[in-house]
Parts: sequence; C-alpha cells; structure tokens
Amino acid sequence: MELPDLRDRVTSLLPGVLDDLARLVAIPSVSSLPDRAGDVQATAEAVAQLARDLGCPDVRIVAEGGKPAVIAKFPAPEGAPTVCLYAHHDVQPTGEVDLWTSDPFTVTERDGRLYGRGVVDDKAGIAVHLAALRAFDGRPPVGVTLFVEGEEEIGSPSLATLMEKHADDLAADVYVICDSANWQVGTPAFTTALRGLSDVVVTVDTLDHALHSGQYGGVAPDALTTLVQLLATLHDADGNVAVAGLDTEPPFALEYPEERLRAETGVLEGVTFTGTGPLADRLWGRPSITVLAIDCTRVADASNTLAPTARAKVSMRLAPSQDAAVALEALKQHLYDHAPFGARVTFGAQEAAGGSLVPLTGDVAEVARAAYSQAWGTDAVEVGQGGSIPLVGLFQQAFPGAEVLVTGVVDPDSRMHGIDESFDLGDFTNACVAEATLLARLAGLGS
Repeated sequence: MELPDLRDRVTSLLPGVLDDLARLVAIPSVSSLPDRAGDVQATAEAVAQLARDLGCPDVRIVAEGGKPAVIAKFPAPEGAPTVCLYAHHDVQPTGEVDLWTSDPFTVTERDGRLYGRGVVDDKAGIAVHLAALRAFDGRPPVGVTLFVEGEEEIGSPSLATLMEKHADDLAADVYVICDSANWQVGTPAFTTALRGLSDVVVTVDTLDHALHSGQYGGVAPDALTTLVQLLATLHDADGNVAVAGLDTEPPFALEYPEERLRAETGVLEGVTFTGTGPLADRLWGRPSITVLAIDCTRVADASNTLAPTARAKVSMRLAPSQDAAVALEALKQHLYDHAPFGARVTFGAQEAAGGSLVPLTGDVAEVARAAYSQAWGTDAVEVGQGGSIPLVGLFQQAFPGAEVLVTGVVDPDSRMHGIDESFDLGDFTNACVAEATLLARLAGLGS
C-alpha cells in the first residue's frame, strides 16, 4: 500500500484516535505517586481495551512486582517479520496546576497544538501505534506486538524482570520505540545516541551539633557552606564537568544553532551557556552534572546558626557509551576527595542506568528512512538526546539480533515534564502516516 492510500486512510481515522488519546490523558496515571496507583491500573486497562477493540486475539496486562504493562500480539502473516511497538502509559506529576493555561488532564487544542499532561510523553506514542494498526483494520501486514509499560517515568524498575519473564512474547525482529523527539517541527528524526544517568545523595557533616554563628563563625565550618564549596568543584571555570575518568563521544555531525538553543531554553539575556565546544556534543555526547536538590533551612525559618549537616542530590547525564556504574563511582570519589576542611562525606540513595548508541544502518534502517521521509515530505535526520531512555539498552541486550528504531512526536516546544506539555498536530499526523508506511514497507523484507 503506497503513501497516498495510507495518508488518506490515517487522516480519516485521526478524529477517533485523538478522541481516544483525550480519554487516556484524562486518566492521571502518575506512576511516582502512590495514591495514583489506581489510575495507572486504569490506564493499562484502557489501553488493553483499545487493543481488544482492534480485534487483537491476545491481550494481557502483566506486572512483575511493578506497575502494569500491556502486551497485545497481532499474529504475523506467513513469512512476515514481527515488529514490537513500544510506548508507556504513565506520566509525570503536573507541578503547580495553577501555572497551566488549561486543565492538565483535559486535552486542549490551541494554535495547531494539543496540550495536556502526558499528551506527548508518552500517550501520543500509544496513539501513533493505534493509528498505524487501525490503518490496517487491526490486521497489519507484519506481526505486531504492542508493548505499553506503566513505569517509564520512574526509571522502569521492574522492566528487566518483565522482559525476562515474557521474553518469548516480546521477541521481535524490529523494535519501534515512540518516545523520543524530532529535530524540529516539520523535520522527523531518529535518535541514535542516548545519554546515561547516574545520581547520588551526598551528605556533608562538619559538627556534632549546631552552633551560634556569631560565637563560633569564622572558625567552625558550617555544613551548608562546606557543601556548597564541595558542589562547586564539580565544574571548571567554563562550566565543563571536572570529575575525572568520564567518557565523551566522538563529535556529532549535526550542528545545533546557538540562536535556536537560546530560544528553546529561555536562557536570560546576558546569561551564557555552560561548557565549551560544539553545542550538540555538549548536549548528546558529554557528561553533565546538575545539583537537583539541597536539604537546608528555609529562608523563612533561618536563624544565626552554623548547620552541622547538609545534603544534596547530584545527578549526572553520561556519554552514551559510558559505563554508568563506573561513572557513579567516579562521582563519589571526586566528592570524597574534594571535601573542604576535612568534612565527613557519606552517600545515600543512588542509581545508575546506562545510555545507548543506536546505529541506523542496514536494510531496516533504509526502509525506515524511506518511510519517514516519504510521510513527512523531507529527509529524516539522525539526532542524539540528552535525556535517558534505559529501556533502549535493555532491548538491545535482550534481543541483540533485532533492529531498534527510536522515534517520537516531541518537538522543541513540547515542554515534556513541564507546564503546558504539548505536541504539533501536523507532526502527529505525519508520525502516524510514517509508522503505518513503515509497517507496510517492512512486510516486503520478509518476502
């Protein structure tokens, strides 16, 4: 089936697909909040029912000690490959609801964009998969396994176990992960590099009890000031990461224009970017360190006191090929070695998740390039992502002979995880057409 037929078919289906997307967004499936567990379950059930409505003969909700996931299997025609279509149905918390222009759990259209919490990250991914399957009336020209997990926003803690327990059900020739970003509105992209993640809570102790700052200030080191000095050693004067032993990737071919990045980030006038070198390399191929939080006395509660203890959560994004556990130990060693005044440094909660390099080579890659370029009317580009999607590496490890394609509906204005999350409706249409076209083209590889 060629593109004109698929575009007409998908376009005719979009009103119903968007209605179903709105119903999914209306369920506040925030996986990080215990009181939303029922909503996460409800979203899984809603996705399962959407698969059943397509006539899928094998639909299950599964969980292996974590949040519920949906596995729906559409059988492969004789000789055709099997494609696993991945998305996740859990979402981030809303933040301050009053800051949203409209209710975060009510899909709202404004100026060609659709707004709502989770609308693009990643319930749009579910909707793209539904549109592609509906384009073939639930009888795709390849085998399809729809896999929609429910805990991606909390790091997919049970995903490895789930994939091990259900390896036969999830085995496929091609994995399409619709949870990433395009280069810009109107230009599709395949993500070929994803940074890893390591973080740790560090505690600094300098005193065995609090002291009067007037009586002992200037002699006794307070823990908060000491912690701030320690955290300042994580970067050099230009803002480059100063932790020894961390990897970097070779330079990326794609240039990231500074004017565009300033507009996307909202960096204030007169504020410079951190680090040195090409912007794409800094965003996608090098480590970065962020102090996510500090526990200390609120300004409103401040007293003239030298604090005996203080702690912070420090997060690193890592080069895609970096061993995350090695990077975590390097960070901890740096913090230990650079503690001012001999302060005691200890570590609390920590995690490490590797990044991924996703080569776009071979027959499947060429088919994918052609499908997406045809659907969008312009060539697809290869990009990196500064964010982490640990499941990409899990798929690569569990199914080393399969091809992985990482796509999505996110654009530079989507503000995923933030206030007024949204996607461009034109891009969404093209993504649906592209995936349906991809399934049609992949069928030819099995013949």
